[in-house]
Amino acid sequence: MKTIFRNIFTGLMLAGSFVMVNGQFLAASDTSENSVKKYNDIINANKEIVEFIEYSLVQKGLPKHLRNLALIESHFNRNITSGAGAVGIWQFMTAHANQYGLTEQNRTDVYKSTKTAVVSLANLYRKYGDWITVVAAYNCGEGNIAKAMESAGSTQYHIFSKYLPGETINHVKKYLNACYATGELQSVLSNYNSSRLNKVFFTEGGSGRNAEVSLQETEINAGFNLGIIADELKVQVNEILAWNPGIEDELQKKGESPLYLPTDLMPDFLLRKNKILLRSIKEGNRVQQ
Repeated sequence: MKTIFRNIFTGLMLAGSFVMVNGQFLAASDTSENSVKKYNDIINANKEIVEFIEYSLVQKGLPKHLRNLALIESHFNRNITSGAGAVGIWQFMTAHANQYGLTEQNRTDVYKSTKTAVVSLANLYRKYGDWITVVAAYNCGEGNIAKAMESAGSTQYHIFSKYLPGETINHVKKYLNACYATGELQSVLSNYNSSRLNKVFFTEGGSGRNAEVSLQETEINAGFNLGIIADELKVQVNEILAWNPGIEDELQKKGESPLYLPTDLMPDFLLRKNKILLRSIKEGNRVQQ
């Protein structure tokens, strides 16, 4: 009974808004006073460099919180070299630097390396559309991001991240912690929420409605019955499953899951979301009981 009421409550919360990532998937993992003090002490000890970085970011239309990438990469130490050979405050590898015309020697140049990093970050954002994925790609490279997305069948960081190197996952955690320390975490997560809900997905092959259909994303929990969703939207359950491979396992294991629907059906689902949930509960059929 408690589970049913919890699902009703959670579902009603979801029905009012389909932005639930902040509390469900991504958050700062270290909000201790020591962590906050550590990050802010490093920033305060490097004010001139930080101000130049922020100025360069704003000039390019990028958010100031990206200064935290240099913070976690190098603590703003221009002379640092990683075990893998990354150099400078932005920890450029030789290949990455050469890609943007930055010479190997200039990786330690704060001015030139920052200008290069800003261009690189802007390009990554144009490609991925959210800063969390950008931070991950900056750390492990676009090739690893592509492989992880393909393995997960998703472009959403909180889904494909399990296929990334452990170092990259920890890097993103550090970034979120640093943004918490600088009071910018909510902005980063809001950007991620907005991006993931506006992305368009395509499925290829098949016939009829499933062929090359654009999909949008929302969230549901296990209180929703897929059959009732299909009934309310006048589609077949197998269509719901085709748009959402693995959704039944996800709902059973985690109690919640992204739900992908064609762009033309999403407004209808959102309008009926309360009704669908209440119908699901009333008819007593939780998904995959």
